[in-house]
Amino acid sequence: MEKFAFILHPLVVDDFARKFPILRYVPDSFIEGAMKHVGPIKVSHITGVKSPYATAEGWFIACPLTARQMLTLPEEYVTDKIIEAGKLAQDLGAKIVGLGAFTSIVGDAGITIAKNLDIAVTSGNSYTVATALQGTEEAIKCLGRDIAEANVTIVGATGSIGAACAKMLARKVKHMTLVARHKTPLEELAQELDRQVRCGVSVSSDITASLKDADVVITVTSAVDCLIEPGDLKAGAVVCDVARPRNVSKVVSSSRKDVLVIEGGVIKVPGDVDFGFNFGFPPRTSYACMAETMLLALEGRYENFTLGRNITIEQIKTISALADKHNFELAGFRNFERPVTAEEIAVVRQVWTQKLVMGHA
Repeated sequence: MEKFAFILHPLVVDDFARKFPILRYVPDSFIEGAMKHVGPIKVSHITGVKSPYATAEGWFIACPLTARQMLTLPEEYVTDKIIEAGKLAQDLGAKIVGLGAFTSIVGDAGITIAKNLDIAVTSGNSYTVATALQGTEEAIKCLGRDIAEANVTIVGATGSIGAACAKMLARKVKHMTLVARHKTPLEELAQELDRQVRCGVSVSSDITASLKDADVVITVTSAVDCLIEPGDLKAGAVVCDVARPRNVSKVVSSSRKDVLVIEGGVIKVPGDVDFGFNFGFPPRTSYACMAETMLLALEGRYENFTLGRNITIEQIKTISALADKHNFELAGFRNFERPVTAEEIAVVRQVWTQKLVMGHA
């Protein structure tokens, strides 16, 4: 039996109530203050992960800091809290631990954490990139279009996931706009892409302006607030929101029926899986970052895999091959904890087709 663990944390204070309902009645500031003094928590025992080649069990471990705390508290303090969670994973018998959500971006993106543990560590970001791109391309096909003709905007392009998405997509699309707060690293990435591919590449620190003509948007920033609102997107756009917390406002889905918004990296896990914890998905489904940890365990690859700020194309191809081998696959399109229906996709496709006929697309 292979063994793994995955570190998660509450994105916002309200998430504590999923595990401890009584906390719904306690002020947010009190909860955040109290949780700074709480150690890591074993949330659940994961059973039933089974591929044609191996079986695995694991544990969800909570690092009790919100996303806001991960970004605002001293880096050393937050890193130490994540290391504590990793040591609990060790004590439970895990041989590899995955870093979920903001635990994968603190400090040097997992490198220091791995140095302080006796087990392997991965952020899961390689499989996150692979599945985000796979889902985006499938969504474009569902709308009857070809990604080769798309104008693509990547929001958060200088982060590890954003940069990897840019490198993978630059070989396939017509034009790409890279968006981030700081121009210098954006321009460096654009120059790197210019040397390798022929697609047009531009850079911007203005999110709203960069979305105006985007056929495809991949957004993956570490912002704690929504960045994309209903008026920012063109009709017929496909938006893949990889960020947690989400970069796309929930109002987009309710008010823009001519835009297709999907979550990045939602995976169907093989076996009779019981996660022992409700994180808003149907049975047997997980985030891609969780799935990468399971994949490495099933393969017996107890080694540091995706760490630091640089995700290589080779890593993405390797984890994709392992997913195919062990029967991991996309779990369909989802948006804000619900499936995207065929009817919704049909509406977006109809609007796009009408505009194309009228010459407005």
